[in-house]
Amino acid sequence: MSFLINCPNCGDRGFIEFGFGGEAQSRPAPDASDESWTSYVYRKGNHQGMQTEWWYHRFGCRLWFLVNRNTKTNEVVETAWPKLKDGKPAPAWKGK
Repeated sequence: MSFLINCPNCGDRGFIEFGFGGEAQSRPAPDASDESWTSYVYRKGNHQGMQTEWWYHRFGCRLWFLVNRNTKTNEVVETAWPKLKDGKPAPAWKGK
């Protein structure tokens, strides 16, 4: 199965150029309980339907961004740069 992802920096590309980074979720506070951290790291919702996910453009600009994707059909509805808690755009973050 193939689908396109619209990189906010590079435009439409085949999904094979990207790396999946998992479901987007809020990170627990540094002093959160072990149970909170265990849930954050290991328990995934694996929902069928719309989901916000992290993707990394490994064969392009090498930037992380968010994708709203229907996991049942692989339809990519929206892509966007992440935002800080105050709503301002986060600085572009490069991976390895």
